[in-house]
This record gives sequence, structure tokens and C-alpha cells, in this order.
Amino acid sequence: MPRQPITLPPRSGGHDAPVLSGATRRITVIGANGAGKSRFAARLVADLGDRAVNVSALSAIYDSRGGVSDGTASGIDALFARLTERSPLVRRDLPTRFERLVALLIDEEMASLFASKYGVGMAVARPTGLERLVKEWESVFPDNRILLESGQLRFARVDDDGNDRYAPARLSDGEKAVIYYLGVALLAPEGTVMVVDHPSMFLNRAMVGKVWDMVESLRPDLVMVYVTHNLDFMTSRARRGDAVTVWVKRYDASDRQWDYELLPPGGDVSEEVYQTVIGARKPVLFIEGDGVNSIDAKLYPLVFREYTVKSLGSCNKVIESVRTFNDLTALHSMASIGIVDRDRRNEHEVAYLRRRGIMVPDVAEIENILMLEDVVRAVASHYGRDDEKAFARVRRNILKMFSTELEQQALLHTRHRVKVDVEHCIDRKFSDITRLERHLSALVRQVNPREFYNRMCRDFRRMVDDGDYAGVLRVYNRKSMLSESNVAGLCGVPKPDKETYIRAILKILRRGGPDAARITAAIKKCFGINGKQKDKVLD
Repeated sequence: MPRQPITLPPRSGGHDAPVLSGATRRITVIGANGAGKSRFAARLVADLGDRAVNVSALSAIYDSRGGVSDGTASGIDALFARLTERSPLVRRDLPTRFERLVALLIDEEMASLFASKYGVGMAVARPTGLERLVKEWESVFPDNRILLESGQLRFARVDDDGNDRYAPARLSDGEKAVIYYLGVALLAPEGTVMVVDHPSMFLNRAMVGKVWDMVESLRPDLVMVYVTHNLDFMTSRARRGDAVTVWVKRYDASDRQWDYELLPPGGDVSEEVYQTVIGARKPVLFIEGDGVNSIDAKLYPLVFREYTVKSLGSCNKVIESVRTFNDLTALHSMASIGIVDRDRRNEHEVAYLRRRGIMVPDVAEIENILMLEDVVRAVASHYGRDDEKAFARVRRNILKMFSTELEQQALLHTRHRVKVDVEHCIDRKFSDITRLERHLSALVRQVNPREFYNRMCRDFRRMVDDGDYAGVLRVYNRKSMLSESNVAGLCGVPKPDKETYIRAILKILRRGGPDAARITAAIKKCFGINGKQKDKVLD
């Protein structure tokens, strides 16, 4: 049966509502939060009547109204009501749409088995909807199995010993979402318009495209309408030849009309669309830390005010996110950068990261940034202390601390260097195991950890002898530095401890003024940024 044309909801500004031909198979509705795209989708479902079903994993799993089946139901509830009427054994009071969908699939399967065995009733064509769902779901989650036991769905791990069968309630939201999406698609009548709210909801980023490609492949007769603000997902759909993208800008509640336009085919997104949908007017700065309790998340938004700062946790996530974000040039014209701690990286490693948009400070870690000379002086000055005397005592304490564990710090740097060199040395192809063994046996001589260690010890002793405070901060990794150096007490901070010292710096930065400017300049200088470079961080 050929697909029917679709008339989109009313359009403001005196424009006629577009009519999409039956050749359109994918419609992606995008828009910023609050623009009215969910209302747009709801109006589309209402206008299409029995031709459309509205699909939301969030409401399917958590909305307790899933049991609605009276004559006032519409969309997905109307579909479930019609199917339930044909399947009197399915309970009408199941609390969620997800549970109702599972019951309908099981009922179809059991009816088919009964008809096949006893010749009573109408057999369902094989494979049944449940069989098709099981095959596709297990391809998405290959370590899991779906079983039908005594008329109930049960789940198990592939390596299960037979004792751990569990009910659908124990599935993750993502696992339930895939079952729901596949199930609705398999139960929908031919030619249905399937309107999906937030198609990436609960799904791992890597599997979103795969899941919806699977749904579209299972039911090529359906028209898929995706409501999202995920531009990456939108692009993956819009590049198909039978796709239309609708950009919803705003909703006029008084006239019940929408300001929207159809975007050019191909999936490319203009800067205007990107900025409106994403809502980010600043470039993005990815940082380490948890986003709540880390020093990074508290400090960097106050220093790099020209950026939207996002915490990602590990340094590897920062590096990968900068690469991924900057690769999406079709979606935006903004650059992103990242910050990772220097730790024990050498100049070659630091230069490599900086070429890839990752800023690395000239100190070992975030705590050391708060020990920069001008930061210490600014805090001391703010609390009425002689900043020169305060810093001199802080400097003396740090050098003394470093000198007492100089050899241990040299060993830590040596371990890091050995790890990097060994990974580099064995990252090559070997024609046989003998060649690999010979290569490994020669590694100690090639890497020569003792020579590196001795050199580190000499360099570190020279820093202490020369009073090279900046050099020590560059190589000294010690989380307790803020406490053990007594920097808070020497600067006159009330209740002199680490946390109070950190809060003092943040307070100064929030209030602004000369001391805040001095701290900001010191930290940016630590990243190689001066006042003239603030708009060209990576130049």
C-alpha cells in the first residue's frame, strides 16, 4: 500500500501548511527547548488520527497511564486498545505501556503456538513479531538472551549457567527502550506514521543510529517522525533521499500555529540553526573532574569566562571529546578546546596535545595552579598581608617539601617515562614470537630507566639549589601541597586550611577587582595566554 501524503500542522505568518508527498519516509522535527516541537508532534498525531502512533520510551517505562483503553484514547493508547480488544487474555489494567506491549507480543506468540499445535484459531505468520524482536534485540545486546518460559518473557546472560533468569522489570531503561521501539514498530498497522519523541532517550550514543536503522529496516512501510534537538542524530536521518527536516522556531499559543520552515535536503545545518537548537553562544571548554566537587569545575568557569565549561571526568574523555566536537564541522562553526593536567608529561607529549586543541598548564596539576606566585601574592594582598613575605615563606616550604621526597618524585617520573617508551616500542608488527621475545629482552637496555632516573634526580636537585619555584611546580605532583605548605595561614586566610584557601580564591574571582584580575592573568599565563591572546588561545 503506497504511503499517503502528510499535511503538517498550521503555519504562522499566513503561510500554507506544507503537504509532504507519499515518497517521504523520514521526517525529523528539530528545535530548541521550549520552541514547541513537542506540541507540533502532538498536533500532527491528532490530525492524522488512526494513521499515527506517538512513541516515547520515557512515558512507556514510567507513565502509569499505560492501561488506558477506553474510547477517548488516541495514538499509541488507541493502538494498544484495538489490539487488546482482539486479545481478551491481555489484562487491560497493566500499569505501563511497556508492560502492555510485552503482554501483546506474548499473546500473539502464544496464540500462534496454540493454533499450530491444535489447529484452533488463526495461526500467525512465522516469524512472529516476538521472534523478530528477539533476533533484533539480541543483535543490539549480544551478551543477553530473551526466553519465553511458561508464557512469560525471561532474560539471561549468554554465559548463564541456567540459574539466573530474570523478569523484564530488571532490564535497564536502555534495554527496555529498544524492546519498546521494536515492539511498537512490529505491532503498528501498515502505513502507520510513527512519531518518536527523543529517539536517543536512554540509548548509548554509539547504538542510537543502529537501533533506528534496524526499526526502519524492519518496517519500510512506516513513516518515521523523529522529534529531537540532537543535531548529530538529525544529520544521520536527513542525509537519506526520502527525508525532510522541519525546524520549529516558536509556537504561537493564541493562534495555535507554529513558526517553522523546511530545511534544505542533505543534512547540513546553518550556524543560525545550530545556535538556536543547541543554545550555546560560546565555544566549549572541556575539562577534567566531576563537574560538582572538583577544583577544575569551580575554578575554570571563573577564569575562562568566554567559554562554556563542561566537566567530563578523565583526561582521555577530554581529549576524545575535543577531537569529536571539532570533527563535526558540518554541524557548527565553533571550536572546542580542552584542559588536562600536565602530570608527568614531557615537552614532546605536551606539544602533541596542544597541537590537537588541548591546553596543558606549566604546572603538574590543578592544585599547583593555586600555588602560582601571583596567585599566592594576590590572596595575601587581599587579606592585608605583605605579599612578598608571604610568598617567600610559601616558596621556602614548597622547596623544602620537594627536596625531602626528590628521589621518590624522580622515580614516579621514571615510571611514567618507562611506560610511555615501552608502549611505543612494542606498538609495532612482529612476524613471529621469537622476534617479539628478542625485542622485549632488549627493552631494558633501550629504555634505560636508571639513566633517566639519575638525570631526573640531578635536574630536581638543581631546581632546589637554584630556588626554581616555577620549575618545581611544573614537576611536583602532590595533592596535599595546599595543606602541607600552610599557604592559607601564611596568606592570612581565616581558618587556614586547604578548603578555605580554595574558597577564598573563588570568592575573589567572583567579586572581581585588581586581585581577581591578577589571579586570572596568572592562571592564563600558566597556559601560555596573555591579554592579547585571549581570543586566540591556541595560536
